[in-house]
Amino acid sequence: MSTTSKHFPYEIKDLDPEESAEAFKHFENGFQDGYMRVGPKGYFFTNGLKEDIVNIYNMPLRPDDIFVVTFPKAGTTWTQELVWMVANDFDYKTSSSIPLVVRFPFLEMPMLLNSEKGKKVMRENLKGDEEKLKIFESISSPGSEMVANLPSPRFIKSHLPLSLLPPSLLDTTKVVYVARDPRDVAVSYFHHNKFFSFMGYTGDLKQYWEKFIKDMVDWTPFFPHVIEAWEKRNHPNLLFLFYEDMLKDLPSTVRKVADFLGKSVTDEQVTRLCDHLSFQNFKKNPMLNYETLREIAMMDKDRTFLRKGKAGDWRDNFDEEMTAQAQKWIEDNLRGTDLRFPTIN
Repeated sequence: MSTTSKHFPYEIKDLDPEESAEAFKHFENGFQDGYMRVGPKGYFFTNGLKEDIVNIYNMPLRPDDIFVVTFPKAGTTWTQELVWMVANDFDYKTSSSIPLVVRFPFLEMPMLLNSEKGKKVMRENLKGDEEKLKIFESISSPGSEMVANLPSPRFIKSHLPLSLLPPSLLDTTKVVYVARDPRDVAVSYFHHNKFFSFMGYTGDLKQYWEKFIKDMVDWTPFFPHVIEAWEKRNHPNLLFLFYEDMLKDLPSTVRKVADFLGKSVTDEQVTRLCDHLSFQNFKKNPMLNYETLREIAMMDKDRTFLRKGKAGDWRDNFDEEMTAQAQKWIEDNLRGTDLRFPTIN
């Protein structure tokens, strides 16, 4: 799909040599073939998104589309299943037979696999298995093409900030946005990068944290991403949720989502869905835990996609220096806004 003559109001800029060298540090073994920044906020991505970012911005929307948009590791998968189940009238039969990644595809997934190195390694790794090769080819094609071929109603996951999604998004579709304490996001994102071998991350958590707050991890900077959505929280087509509130009172969240989607739910339906979404059941469900893609996505055999499903895990992982650094970083970035992240003791 060509990007020629399509409107895109933001500059796409390759990193200069010095910043590029810093970005590749501890990622030398990954599939990335370069990085870029987009727009005045400098959103950071691998070059794998370059060929599709303009198409995504210009992609046609449908009135019955439902998006789940988050910064990575903010409870995205959990929210996707919740939204899909409510929107589809609690269709447990389909949920138990079709993986969530098929029912609710990830718009930017191809960017992670789009380097020539990545494609070569993946195809070599899956040689001889035509079924898995077919799946790989489908998830490595441009995301805008992938969703264009989906039947309605479409369910679409994205980690892009609202400013890089189609300008008519909120006036056309329903969007559920979820935010989470950035300290927990960073810890979870670190383990996520360790889990997917193709990311090639070799550093420790403290080194990853430095990259995170320097906006040198995909989809950063974190705060502009969340604040963009927070400022739109009163739009009738946006439901803004906090991951911590979902953990604290999942039944209320189910009812909020149902109300947002114009669905009526009974107490029995809410209770059953909350059991379906409980961390223990979620973690062992092969339709939700990415186990169906383990070989294709080159996942670390000693790790799982879903780890703890809790709030405040950063306290067990940050040293005193990181804790003080995080406090100042959060205060600096929230100054002048009324955005505050809930805490669970």
